[in-house]
Amino acid sequence: MTNTNYAKTGFLLRVYLRRDWLKIMLWLIGVVGLMAGAAGKFDTLYGSSKAMNSIITTLRTPAMVSLLGPFTAEKPYTVASVYAAEMMVFMGLFVAIMNIYFAIHATRTDEESGVAELVRARATGRNASLTAAILELVLINLIAGVLEAVGLQVSGMSGINAAGNWLFGFSLAAFGLMFGAFSLLAAQLASSSRSATILSYLILGVLFVARMGTDIQNTDLTWWTIYGWIEKLDIYGQNIWWPVGLMLILIGLVGGMAITLGATRDVGAGLLPQRAGRRRASGLLRGPLTLIARLERTSTIIWLVALFILGATYGSIFGTAGDLMKTNPTMAKLIGTTAVTQANRAIVLAFANKLVIIFVVLATVPGLITLFRLNRDERNGYFEQLHAKAVSRGHLYLSIVAFGLVSAVIALLLGILGMYVAGAASMGDEALAVSRFMRAFWGYAPALIVTFGIATLLAGLTPKLQNIAWAIPVYGLISLYLGPLLDFPKWATRISPYGWVNRVPINAVAWDTAGWMTALGLILILAGYLAYARRDLLAN
Repeated sequence: MTNTNYAKTGFLLRVYLRRDWLKIMLWLIGVVGLMAGAAGKFDTLYGSSKAMNSIITTLRTPAMVSLLGPFTAEKPYTVASVYAAEMMVFMGLFVAIMNIYFAIHATRTDEESGVAELVRARATGRNASLTAAILELVLINLIAGVLEAVGLQVSGMSGINAAGNWLFGFSLAAFGLMFGAFSLLAAQLASSSRSATILSYLILGVLFVARMGTDIQNTDLTWWTIYGWIEKLDIYGQNIWWPVGLMLILIGLVGGMAITLGATRDVGAGLLPQRAGRRRASGLLRGPLTLIARLERTSTIIWLVALFILGATYGSIFGTAGDLMKTNPTMAKLIGTTAVTQANRAIVLAFANKLVIIFVVLATVPGLITLFRLNRDERNGYFEQLHAKAVSRGHLYLSIVAFGLVSAVIALLLGILGMYVAGAASMGDEALAVSRFMRAFWGYAPALIVTFGIATLLAGLTPKLQNIAWAIPVYGLISLYLGPLLDFPKWATRISPYGWVNRVPINAVAWDTAGWMTALGLILILAGYLAYARRDLLAN
């Protein structure tokens, strides 16, 4: 580029790709492998007319519409149309998360670590770093889109066509890049990578919940949610491309805003105003636990409120989750009103079982983010003043671990309580007791503790590899959320701690499993401390 504002953009792009190649490859293997692997199994799962009719009936229930979007395919139904209905909204969530990670990593994270300042000190353009980050996102999504389309073609799934495969791949690429653009804009507004990440996920969460609500109430309104654009493609049907054009237009607008704002702010500064700090520290800030609580206060509150709202949003449709039984008068005459009510409650409990999987995975996130401060802040030199005072490493470790674990457990509890409160309001006299929903909490909390324990062991033993712990909740979501649809074997679901939990709240809590999982989690936390206490502090 001849403009000096973009000098060395190509060089920085090569640097970013060389630095991130392993992470890019792992993300691509995960996303493309999941899509192609699922496509290869769908013929086995839904190849018969009986299985096809059963899954279509399931996909049209309000519960599944809220999770996966409406089933809009027309007869004759094909395996490919069922695949598109099941996978598009779910895969959109994954590629959005991928783009949020790389967008923040290449912008705000580099500014916090001082890398961006060193780059600016050389003969590089003012907009070069941000432009290189945009180009990296474009390349990642283009490669992912091509590989996804090729993977679908190679799968040989019944009902696929080349136009639908390419639409599937490139629509996911555009969708992911769209949320990457939102994250790049958030990186200009926020003053830290943590705040930018929270803002990015807040945008994703709000749009996803808005899509869910409009899909249940009025699908015409889904157009206004932005997230719902990915549902309007009619893949393997009419193969409608113009919603992809809407995504590209929005990418251009948001990306242009990010570049414009990035050129007007100082390195390390955000455009959102920051409240001035106190002249004197609060008396509560006398130890590491209260310090961590103060630093994590805003993000923790956001996560807790978000989990409660998400639970309430899903719980609000419990009153319609049993419409499949309640609106069938023939079935009511055959089995009786009482049996219909019981069947309705069974459907609600089965839906709640799937929702709790989402809640426990999301609740894990704030806990791990807090835990990983142990190494991140130590590496950045933020804990030097603590280590210089009479604060033992054990005290610091236990403070961070305690706050992170308690935050995660409370987040799970609030998600379940939000689901119960809104569900009880929507179901009226047919509402289930809160004790029934609390089965989900007592069942999944021990699995959450084990996941947290594995992360503490990695953080204490191998700080450079601590991010591997993120694979546990991700795989747990895939194996338990899509596992039944993809016919995962039982051993595959039990690779994740969440896979050891029985079907709560449908069934009673397996207290023996809950007991040994809680003990295992606490042992892992202790092992993490022993590893942390014996290793050297991380250099700045």
